[in-house]
Amino acid sequence: MAASRVILITGASAGIGRACAIGLSKAFPSPEHPEPLVLALVGRREDELKATAAACREGTTVEVLTADVSSETDVRRVFDVIKQKHGRLDLLFNNAGVNLLKGTALEDSDMDKFRKTLDINVMGAVLCTAAAVRLMKEQSPQGGRIVNNGSISASSPRPDSTSYTVSKHAILGLTRSTSLDGRKYHIAATQLDIGNALTDMAKGSGAGQGTPQADGSLKVEPLFDVNEVARTLAYLAALPRNVEVLHLEILALGMPYVGRG
Repeated sequence: MAASRVILITGASAGIGRACAIGLSKAFPSPEHPEPLVLALVGRREDELKATAAACREGTTVEVLTADVSSETDVRRVFDVIKQKHGRLDLLFNNAGVNLLKGTALEDSDMDKFRKTLDINVMGAVLCTAAAVRLMKEQSPQGGRIVNNGSISASSPRPDSTSYTVSKHAILGLTRSTSLDGRKYHIAATQLDIGNALTDMAKGSGAGQGTPQADGSLKVEPLFDVNEVARTLAYLAALPRNVEVLHLEILALGMPYVGRG
């Protein structure tokens, strides 16, 4: 039997993480990629992680690993489980993230919430990337792929979103540094920037009712099916080991992002 394809997803309890877990379970194994799939689902809400696991394709091996990615102790425990049980990691999707100060000007921001945003969005990805690189360096064959959910806020911020925007600009630096430093270990890195995927979070933020624009107006913006993000991640997961996609954007057609909207 072929060695398993092991994929770890953070923030897998809902939204993009859940959709990607389910989508990957349907995409692998396949005739082109017959190796069995192991999905490691990481998040803080065990009941929701179990709901994600239950929605995955029958026959997929799923590890439910409750953890706070901003905790070095929790991250170390998660990767110890992966190493001990499966001996390798082929893809890490750093997806966990929060936006605790949406619509709040910098000067009015609660700095405890600002720091928590950075702890989860930035340090969570940093800790998981460091642990993944350690494992990918040791395993045979050496190497793997790390995909970071960067958001289009990594290049084009929304009004009054400083904490989230700062965190996503940091992820861009992490992606590029991982790509550079990972070369000698056959580790590829991708920044996956997502704009206006339809998730529960998007619904809760008022999608369909109008989103604040730079000129102070409200605009109803187009949305796209979150399952297309899962298809994109499956594409990245299926790439040959000698191919790297450094930066990829997926967004709703007509989203006010390029040009003047």
